[in-house]
Amino acid sequence: MHAIIATAAGGPDVLDFIEVDDPTPGPRDLLVRAVAAGVNFIDTYRRSGVYPMTYPHVVGSEGAGEVVAVGAQVEGFAVGDLVAWADAPSSYAELVVVPARVALPVPAGVDPLVAAALPLQGMTAHYLVASTFPVSEGQDVLVHAGAGGVGLLLTQLAVARGARVISTVGSPEKEELARAAGATDVIRYTELADLTEELPAIVRGLTGGKGVHTVFDGVGRSTFDASLASLRPRGGLALFGGASGQVPPVDPQRLNRAGSVFLTRPTLAHYTASPEETRWRAGELFDAVAGGTLDVRIGAQFPLEDAAEAHRALEGRATTGKVVLVA
Repeated sequence: MHAIIATAAGGPDVLDFIEVDDPTPGPRDLLVRAVAAGVNFIDTYRRSGVYPMTYPHVVGSEGAGEVVAVGAQVEGFAVGDLVAWADAPSSYAELVVVPARVALPVPAGVDPLVAAALPLQGMTAHYLVASTFPVSEGQDVLVHAGAGGVGLLLTQLAVARGARVISTVGSPEKEELARAAGATDVIRYTELADLTEELPAIVRGLTGGKGVHTVFDGVGRSTFDASLASLRPRGGLALFGGASGQVPPVDPQRLNRAGSVFLTRPTLAHYTASPEETRWRAGELFDAVAGGTLDVRIGAQFPLEDAAEAHRALEGRATTGKVVLVA
């Protein structure tokens, strides 16, 4: 089969499209012929060395495809089933070994490309609004990168729970997408001379001087200070990513001065700690897609061999919605 490997820690140029041996599933695994792989910032962290990895390795952890072999100890899956996953290593490949415990049955009527695009970003958005800082009727929330893959899903899920969403974006085109997802107010951060000072002032102006109940921040270094300053007393900041870079160490007294606010750095693995929890989150998402109440925007598709270009587009913030690699 063909796959994308990272030959060393570095930029997108370290990604190679090569022929490798077909993988062999174990007794608790599925072997899946991939339809597509999802492209996520965590892939760039692993490629670049931000997250320690061994090299060379096949990149990727998310995708969807058709089951072509079932391990002897696996129950509930059959050859021909369409499954998706958020956490199976080596997913930038034509064939992927998916542990049955992380495999997600895809309901009839859900497009395979959508199934590949939804698990990681969708379950991230789900755990943030349902579990990390549960969003409820009448709350004000700030969503950074509102036209990104997680941002668009977060906005829809928060609005469905009755929240008012304030979104930040980088262009008029992205503003349109954020508003279409349900954002009431959209701030173009690229038009602010001093993000740290101006953004919190705008947010407080939109919330009667109080600030927001929650900030969902997947951008990181460039937005962190503004996020903290945008919270109302006892509000919560969920720093779930670092698209602009990792946030330097934080003095806990800053949380006191900001109004006894909460700060967490969550990760999906801790919110999909069991197969039951994982399937609950994915099931609600797939049901919403099948029912037409959740729109999954695939902003860019690349052939598998063009994974380096996909990484450049993602890291350059040249994308909206989800980026997928078509196998």
